[in-house]
Formats: sequence, structure tokens, C-alpha cells
Amino acid sequence: MKDLRQSYPFRLTVCVLTALAAGALWTLTVLDAVHGFHRAGNPLPAALLFTLLLPLTLVWQHRHYRRHTRRVLFLLDAIENNDNTLHFAEGGDYDDDRLVNRALNRVAHILYNVKAETAQREKYYELILDCIGTGVLVLNDNGAVYQKNGEALRLLGLDILTHVSQLNRVDARLARTIASCRPGDRLQAAFSNERATVNLSVRVSDITVHNEHLRILALNDINSELDEKEIDSWVRLTRVLTHEIMNAVTPITSLSDTLLALVPEAATHEELRNGLQTISNTGKGLLAFVESYRRFTRIPTPEPSLFYVKDFIERMVELARHQYPDAGIRFETDITPDDLILHADENLIAQVVTNLLKNAVQAITSRTDSRDEGRIGIRAYCDEAETLFIEISNNGPAIPPDIAEHIFIPFFTTKEKGSGIGLSISRQIMRVSGGSLTLLPGGETTFVMQFD
Repeated sequence: MKDLRQSYPFRLTVCVLTALAAGALWTLTVLDAVHGFHRAGNPLPAALLFTLLLPLTLVWQHRHYRRHTRRVLFLLDAIENNDNTLHFAEGGDYDDDRLVNRALNRVAHILYNVKAETAQREKYYELILDCIGTGVLVLNDNGAVYQKNGEALRLLGLDILTHVSQLNRVDARLARTIASCRPGDRLQAAFSNERATVNLSVRVSDITVHNEHLRILALNDINSELDEKEIDSWVRLTRVLTHEIMNAVTPITSLSDTLLALVPEAATHEELRNGLQTISNTGKGLLAFVESYRRFTRIPTPEPSLFYVKDFIERMVELARHQYPDAGIRFETDITPDDLILHADENLIAQVVTNLLKNAVQAITSRTDSRDEGRIGIRAYCDEAETLFIEISNNGPAIPPDIAEHIFIPFFTTKEKGSGIGLSISRQIMRVSGGSLTLLPGGETTFVMQFD
């Protein structure tokens, strides 16, 4: 790069200042050599000339400096406003103008590249965050949200999150938990939304960036983990109970049948025969009853295939109409889009839908107030993440909250002749199919089948 000291304005300025300094020195020498202006001539015109030229030169130099300063400011404004069209002309009459403009253009090019690379890197990190299955929140100590990914917004049920206080719209306890968490904490937070109860695992770490302390929160949905542990516990318990019960009842039934064969059919032995017959029948009924519970632990391995949801739902509705012809129930279906396709074991999913429709019919027919027409709604759709949902709702009596907490527990039932395994088996089928079955809180009784 050419040295600035070689430019024409710089050399001119040096020459002018040197001349002014020499003239001033000559004037002082003359004034010092004489005692009055009348001797050795009058130097006043030369002194005035030098005095006028000195401020003019300083003003010219200041204007030259300001012109370069304005160019630098224009460059900074253009970079701040993402204007990459600014370009200084590299031609001109003076070497220093060409030199400065060329240098500014190089600086602008470097800064534009740095800014573009920084933006690409930030976009790259955002894409990585959005691809992971863990929700991430970055907060400062005042609760402002510096960064979040799509999974965090999905778990919290929000579209926009800029401050922790906005979580009060979701759940006040959740907002307090998130706001008060500290680095190193491992927390669990539960809240209810329009879908179901959400259980979150929250892990907190921290980092200091640009002298500002930030907290990094990792959010994970542990509903599936809790459900899986609960179901596994019930499966193990059911296997033990059914095994022990059948081992105890089978010999009793066999022995009663043997004694029945040995007892004569005389009238005097009628009471004994009736007693043994009762024992035998009761034992066989108990064995059949226990066998039905064993189905809970014997869900077959799914054999998934592609099938159209609309055709499938229409078959299920038609089957329900034939099973309950006198129920007088209106079925409403909404499948969006019409060609919605599901990849699952159609026979297993049919068992779940059949059970949910049966429960809906029983709930509607058990109403004491039948002024409103019975209605069952079936809705199927996909969300933005391509998760497929099937919702089955009815306008029968709502399930009380204290009962809703237990409806998926095996053997729990409020029906006189219910076995209490229908919903348990349905949830188990959805689990082995890679989905879930939940009851929406509040409002109409609505069960949601989710296929991830």
C-alpha cells in the first residue's frame, strides 16, 4: 500500500507550513535586529500575509480531515443497515483520495463477509436447535428469553415467548418454577393444556456471555416415560396375579369335577351335588375371568401397513351403528385431508377405536337427561410436525376429575359389569404402536389417539 506521506496534499501542507514557519522566523529576526519599523524597512505586510495563510491552511487541513471522517461514518452506517451497495470511487485527482477510498472498500468487504458469516453461523446453530428433541430456553437473570427452539415452544404450547412472565398464560406454577430455577437444578414441572397433562423434566446450566449471566434450560417431556413405567408395573403385577390365581383355582375346579363324578345321583346327595356344581362353575368362571385379564399382558406385535383413515373411520362408524341400532346416536366425522394416510396395524387400531366408540355409546345411553340428541364426533388430522391425531368425543356425562385420574389403570371401572381393562388395553396397543392415548381435560369427553 502506498504511504500516505507520499500523497500530494500531504506534501503541499508540509511545504506551506514550512514556508510559514520560515517567514515567521524571518519576521521575528528582523524585528529583533532593529528597534523600530522605520529601520531596515517595514516587515508588517509580510507578517500579515503569513498570519493569514496559517489559519487558512489549518482550515483546509480540517476540511480534508472531515471529508475522510464522513466517508468512514457512511461506511459504518451502511454496514449497520446491511447496505452492501456502498462503494467509494477509487479514481480521483489526488493520490490520498484514491488510497483512502481503496482502503475503505477493502474494510467494507471484510466487514460484510464477517457479518454474513456470523449470520450464517447463527442460522446454522438455530437449525441444529430446531432439529433436536429437547426444548432449549436461554434466559437472563431478569427473565428475558434470549434464545428458544421450536421444541420448547411446542412443549409449552406457545407460539411466541420473549419473557418468562408469558408462561403465566400456560400455568402460574410453571412460570414461577422456570423463573426461580438456578444453575445445577434438576426439576420436574407439570401443567395441563388443551391436550392433556404435561410432565416436564427441567435441567439448568449457565454461561456468561459479554459479561452477562445467562441460564440454559433443557426441557424434556417425560409423559411417555412415566406412562411406560406405569404400564410395565401393571403388566408385571397382572402376570403374577393371574399366574397365582390360575394355579390356585385350577386344582379346585378339577377336584370338584372329580367329586361330582363320584357322588351318586340319589336325592339324598342332591345338596352335595349342587354345592360341588357351584364350586365347579364358579371356578371355571373365575378362570375365564382371569384369562380375559391376561390379554392385557399379551398384546401382539404390531404389523403396520398404510391405510386411508377416512375409509377406516367409515367402517368403524358403520360397525358401531349395527352394534347399537337402538341407541339413536348421530355420528359426525371430520377427516382432514380426505386422503389422510396412517401407517399402523389396522386390526389393533380397530380394537382401540371400537372400544372408545363402545364407551361413548354407553356414556350417552346412561344419561338421565335425554333431551339432547346423542352425538359422537370423530376427527382426524395432522399437525405441522406431521403427527396424526384421531379424536373421539361424545356429549354424554363428563368424567369427573377424580375418576379421570384412574381410568387407564388396569381393573379400575365404575360400571357394574365392567372388567376395567378396555382402556388399559387400548393404551397398551397405542404404546406398542408408537403412539399414545389420552383424555382431554374439561369440556366434552374426548379421547385423543396420537401417532408420532
